[in-house]
Amino acid sequence: MRKRGVLNVAMIGYGFMGRAHSNAFRQANSFFDTPYALRLKAICGRNTANVQKMAAEWGWEETVGEWEAIISRPDIDVVDICTPNYLHAPIAIAAAQAGKIILCEKPLANTVAEAERMADAARGLSTLVWFNYRRVPAVRFARELVQQHRLGQVYHYRGLYLQSWGRSPGDPGAWRFKADQAGSGVMGDLLSHSLDLAVWLNGPMRKLCSQIQVFEPGRKVDDAVTVLAEFANGSMGTFEATRFAMGNQNRNSFEINGSDGSIEFNLERMNHLHYNDLREDPSLHGRREILVTGPGHPYVDRFWPPGHVIGYEHTFIATLVDFLDALSRGERFRPDFADALGVQRLLDLVSKSSQQGGWIDVPASESLSDVR
Repeated sequence: MRKRGVLNVAMIGYGFMGRAHSNAFRQANSFFDTPYALRLKAICGRNTANVQKMAAEWGWEETVGEWEAIISRPDIDVVDICTPNYLHAPIAIAAAQAGKIILCEKPLANTVAEAERMADAARGLSTLVWFNYRRVPAVRFARELVQQHRLGQVYHYRGLYLQSWGRSPGDPGAWRFKADQAGSGVMGDLLSHSLDLAVWLNGPMRKLCSQIQVFEPGRKVDDAVTVLAEFANGSMGTFEATRFAMGNQNRNSFEINGSDGSIEFNLERMNHLHYNDLREDPSLHGRREILVTGPGHPYVDRFWPPGHVIGYEHTFIATLVDFLDALSRGERFRPDFADALGVQRLLDLVSKSSQQGGWIDVPASESLSDVR
């Protein structure tokens, strides 16, 4: 075990994502030999009772009521933002001005202008955006197959993110349904993940066309979105994100079809990857299901023996560990604020395309052409 430095972490927010992040902070050094010990120094939120309960459950040393008090503290090294979207920009910009290491939930912001200010403020600092699905071992393995040119010329990329709770949400007044707080509905919540994975796996886009739909009367954010896209490699892209796909709990999936093969992933079966190798004898063609739990698969040697599946929470652990390793080496972590700004720009183009009712070009500077 290497000698570790110590990083004092403050987390602003305490909901569902707060639990996922807290678990990652606590578990990272249980599975990986990271260069840093993480001290859960302070957790911040405005509901005193809820914050105190969260602190007691997850081992946070202190509770704080206002985020400004966190930013000004010299003993805080890392600021983790898992608040409603409208607070991302003011917190991140203040943290950047204070020279903090900044972790932030997706989407980066509510608007491109906010995201640009965040990326500008944090230039030269270490940042992380929690696009955690990049660190699913099966997704990481899919990228390895793509980079090894196992699929040949890519023809199709299909990205789906389907949920079914939009018709009867547990709390219809929650911030996710308020345009001034969430910025958007499924676009920022779900489509952002799909776009990030698509460009990471298949490269930049040239143009796109979209349709946005609201099903629930009176709702101010989008319930569903479909996108057609053309990628720089000539492949066709189709995307769908919705909270009205009844029967789908959290189907974040993609399929890539190429001249030499295909791959398919579905988060609801996150330890599996379907692969079809057309270079084999035709009698062997068909969807092969690979259990991506080792040996030889990404990350899994740090978790359980081959054949023992991992869960959603492990994606946050792997994301954090990769960030800490990059931080110790003085290297850029991906995805960072600049990468998430690229996703924000794509989301903005999706919105503009739907408003204009047609295809819209994706400028090279906005297409995440620096595939990482």
